[in-house]
Order: sequence, then C-alpha cells, then structure tokens
Amino acid sequence: MVYTFDLKNKIILITGGYGYLGKAITESLLFHKATVYVLGRDEVKFDIAFENNEFQSQLFFVNCDVSDSDSISFAFKKVFEKEGKIDVIINNAFYSKGQSPELMTDNEWEIGIDGTLNSVFKSIRNIIPYFKESNGGKIINVSSMYGIVAPQFDVYNDFPEFLNPPHYGAAKAGVIQMTKYYASYLGKYNIKVNAVTPGPFPSNSVQKVTGFIKALESKTCLNTVGKPEDLAGAFVFLASNASNYITGQNIIVDGGWTSK
Repeated sequence: MVYTFDLKNKIILITGGYGYLGKAITESLLFHKATVYVLGRDEVKFDIAFENNEFQSQLFFVNCDVSDSDSISFAFKKVFEKEGKIDVIINNAFYSKGQSPELMTDNEWEIGIDGTLNSVFKSIRNIIPYFKESNGGKIINVSSMYGIVAPQFDVYNDFPEFLNPPHYGAAKAGVIQMTKYYASYLGKYNIKVNAVTPGPFPSNSVQKVTGFIKALESKTCLNTVGKPEDLAGAFVFLASNASNYITGQNIIVDGGWTSK
C-alpha cells in the first residue's frame, strides 16, 4: 500500500481556522480533499474569510469557544453525530492578554496560560472518547518557536509594541510537552499526537512595519519571514496517512530561526 497526502474522506476539525494562519491551513486541507469543520466563535469572520472559496461543499462552521469545556464538548458531539467519525483535530486557536515581562498582572498571566495551554488540554481531553470509539485518530497541536527558544530581544528594541509576552512562550513550551505526554499515553489506542511549531509569520498589518520585518528576517537562515502557505503543508502531512507512523514529534517551520 502506498500512503499519500490525499485527505479524501478525512473529517478534520480545526479551531481558529479562519485566522491569518488558520485560513491557509484550512484551505490547504480542503485542496487535498478533506472535509473541514472550522470551530470558532465568530461565524461572520468565517463567512468573510471563505466567501470566495471553491470548496464550499467540503467546508463547515461550528460554534465553539475553546475557553469553555462544555462548548468544546458540544462542538465535537455535533460533528460526530453528523459524520459518524472524526479523523483529525488541529488545536490552532488561542487567546491572550497582557504583554509586559515586568508589569503583567496575575490575571493577565492566567488568561494567557488558559488561552494558550489549558484550551489545548481541554480539546485533547474531549476528543479522546471519539478517537477511542473509532480505534484511532490524530491530534495536531500548534506550538511556537518561542516554546523552544527565548525571544531575541534585540529584535524588539525599536519595536516594543511587538514584544512577545512571557506567558506565551511558557504555554507553548507546555504544548510541546503535552504533545509528547499524550503521544505516549494514547499510542496504545492508535491515536497519534504531534505538534507543528511556526517561526516568524507576521500578519499583514505587522508586515507594513518594514524595519521590524527586516529585523525578523535577519534572524532566520533563509533571510525571510514565512507566508501562511509555507506553514500549511506540515498540517496536510500530519493529517494524511503518509504520517501514520509518526507520533510525539514536533515539526518546526521557522526558516531556520531556531537553528541559527
């Protein structure tokens, strides 16, 4: 048997699938023939993001608030009852508050950890019964290069408004460890758990600040920042049968930032 990147007949859930990076991931999954359910809080944003998409028959929206375990549970149940299975969950959504390494409040810290780490745990916990019933499944978590290395603070000297906050990297490091934990725990159920770690993928609005972009580019081996489509292929690979013997791994897509 030859395993390929074809995602036909795969039912894939992605949280935050209409954001800057999430949209590119979703579109690539659709192109490879997956049926994709975007889980999010704002159907209007979903409609705007995909209004001209050519794969409308494969694309659906389900209301889901990743801060709320009951909302996550209801969303998963709704998809499972409609499709009879779930093959892949991509934990992409996060929320945060606060930025200052010195002035961050306890509340801001807790919100950042909850929105970046705890929300992923809630999703994993709630998907396990469905994957057990199906005798397998794939969990793909989204981490960050700042879950592996500390920020190079000289990049932010002239652009303090973009400074990466301390709870973000701490939580993303936790996502990588939690990926390994659940890969080990769930392997006996044929459930694979992997992570994708993006590097510098500044949004369109941030890219207008050319000085900051040049500072980011200088820290990569390829001397360029990433485009959303540069990231999407890793998710297609991990969602496909081509990755069936891969679990507990972290695929870093950072232009060489963490290697330089």
